[in-house]
Amino acid sequence: MMHEFLAHNREELVARCTEKVAKRPKRNATPQQLKNGIPLFLEQLRRTLQAEQEGYRSDALRISGASGGIGSALSEMGVSAAAHGKELLALAYNVNQVVHDYGDLCQAITDLAFERDAPFSVDEFRTLNRCLDNSIADAVTEFSFQRDTVIAEQQSIDMNERLGFLMHELRNSLTSATLAVDAIELGNLSLSGATGAVLKRSLSGMDKLIVRSLSEVRVKGSTPETHQMFSLAAFIAEAAGAAQLDANTRGCVFTVADVSPLLGMVANRDLMSGALANLLHNAFKFTHHHTEVKLNAYPLGDRVLIEVADNCGGLPHGDAEKMFSPFTQRNNDKTGLGLGLSIARQSVAEYGGFLTVMDTPGVGCTFTISLPRYTFIPAPN
Repeated sequence: MMHEFLAHNREELVARCTEKVAKRPKRNATPQQLKNGIPLFLEQLRRTLQAEQEGYRSDALRISGASGGIGSALSEMGVSAAAHGKELLALAYNVNQVVHDYGDLCQAITDLAFERDAPFSVDEFRTLNRCLDNSIADAVTEFSFQRDTVIAEQQSIDMNERLGFLMHELRNSLTSATLAVDAIELGNLSLSGATGAVLKRSLSGMDKLIVRSLSEVRVKGSTPETHQMFSLAAFIAEAAGAAQLDANTRGCVFTVADVSPLLGMVANRDLMSGALANLLHNAFKFTHHHTEVKLNAYPLGDRVLIEVADNCGGLPHGDAEKMFSPFTQRNNDKTGLGLGLSIARQSVAEYGGFLTVMDTPGVGCTFTISLPRYTFIPAPN
């Protein structure tokens, strides 16, 4: 009888299945899974066969379930199979690979029965197939449910992050525009001057953000980001003009080093402007009152580096890389969304760049954008 065969050859069957599972590429089964998964199913199968042999049909169905998975409640074997499917999702398996685990067990039983010339009845094979069928169905169902849940949660996180990015960038442009308007009103300045130019760029930046976001909604990913060659010196001067308004409002000293007119960048200018604006805004936000924020850009080998240094006093131990994670905020200031540095790093990475931070304890932080270096040749007049 098959239930006696399983009982007498339990260790051999477990060993064969364990060997097959352990050798499968990328299976990465833990010792606990190898210990509980196969032996548990074998014991449930053995008890099902014995219950049927002894005429206890209801007990057999309680253990392994009816044919075709009929019934609203999971059987004892179904509960174990569902847990197995959930574990395989954690190992980054796909549906086909979930089924292979039960195929290994079926093959091990069949091979050993052939080697030992063990006679099984048609009904016993039917029970074996029913148990395998139900277990596979329950494992795949739970695997798919858990996978879909993970996907839905990630999509929600991605959507919230993208919306947060948009709101953050819009707020930065709105802040710059508001500061420019305040400066114009207080100083009775002309819109044709430098402060007026900051206002116009800020409004233009908001318009481009909205247009780009609407385009992504209409045709997601169909239009690549535009990029162009532009002067690093002009780029820094433009960023410094808007940043000076922020410095004045917060009572900071803002120093900008001269930049070689021959240095160039190839990127999406709006994205890079947003990235640098985020670094400067953070610097003014966290630097100590009346201390200095420095902006410097210079060549280093085949790269150009843009540095923003503040006097925030340094970071708590271990916080340097954490700051680049979305929705992470520095210190106790919770006025923002904690997205600025994450946005800046993503924007820089789009064009082969890196954004890093050097912490000087007791002094401050220096954020550095590193991008491929180009030679800028002005267009002839």
